[in-house]
Amino acid sequence: MSDRPRIAHVGIAVADLGAALAFYRDVLGLEPHPPEVVDGARILSLPFGESEIELLAPIEHESPIGRFLAKRGPGIHHVCFRVPDLDAALRACRTAGYRLIDETPRTGAGGRRIAFVHPKTTAGILLELTE
Repeated sequence: MSDRPRIAHVGIAVADLGAALAFYRDVLGLEPHPPEVVDGARILSLPFGESEIELLAPIEHESPIGRFLAKRGPGIHHVCFRVPDLDAALRACRTAGYRLIDETPRTGAGGRRIAFVHPKTTAGILLELTE
């Protein structure tokens, strides 16, 4: 892995995975990885160059994706940056005064360590950091 951050994936909240998948599969020719369930959402990851697109559909209405859809409707939920050292990135966030949703890394899709930075401190964008 590079020592420079890069976009790991863009998370897109959808109400219906099948309907959303149709564009990526039928028009762009992308095939999803097997679905995963994390944080009350079913996730379909689609390889997109060096990055991925994650289609996120709620399993539970009170899950983060369920609440997002109820409040804002479908659309971009978050952008995930791959960093060389997640712990160092979180320390840098704290030092710079960024509000963290996850004070310590947790396990996300694909078994990767992740942490979210609150959108109130990142120009309205929910950011995910991963290694």
